[in-house]
Amino acid sequence: MKLILQESITGLGNPGDLVQVKSGYGRNYLLPSGKAIIANEENMKVYEAKQEELKLQEEKRLESAKEIFEKNSFKMIDVSEKKETFRRALASGKIYVGKEVFELIKNKEMPKGDPITLAEVSAVLGVKKTSELIPLCHPLPIDHTATKIIMNEEDSSLEVYCVVSTYAKTGVEMEAIMGVNAALITIYDLSKIVNPHLRIDNVKLLIKEGGKSGLWKNPDGLPNFLKDFF
Repeated sequence: MKLILQESITGLGNPGDLVQVKSGYGRNYLLPSGKAIIANEENMKVYEAKQEELKLQEEKRLESAKEIFEKNSFKMIDVSEKKETFRRALASGKIYVGKEVFELIKNKEMPKGDPITLAEVSAVLGVKKTSELIPLCHPLPIDHTATKIIMNEEDSSLEVYCVVSTYAKTGVEMEAIMGVNAALITIYDLSKIVNPHLRIDNVKLLIKEGGKSGLWKNPDGLPNFLKDFF
């Protein structure tokens, strides 16, 4: 229902519209259902009540929309107002493969091929596919990623380090962690044929930098070879 101001009652609005007609006799008319009636005090109260009802309906509709877009269980964080800055993250993880598998990897005698070489490729894919696998991650343009895998003979383990950088509105922590996980799982896949008793452990973020919070370092500390890198 809407208010229309006209000079005559010819072709007055739509059914349900309130029409104030400026006539030579100074009378106002209502058109609640396609028929003109005098706009007296009683009819004006009916109109005002109807307007209040429509207002409440609109408020409920807006509240419903708010629930859909703001109060749902999951939502991607809105970064549209944030500035693009340099972002970088470093993550690490470890896989224990046992003495037999460790020696085969060391001597490049694994039956399915070299796990380290393939794991480095998998890390790149993991970084690039992060937003497709983690539902609320933003798709980001990856400027650089690199993976380093270190063999530890004392505990028959392989340590994976993955660094990722970009110039974007949000960080690349998840990309670095996904890179580590992709590499570790690839090593697992190529090693289980020899020894299925494998263990992936201690996947964590070591460093992140950029944005409002600046530089963050894991309070557990960094490996000695990384302390001067960041």
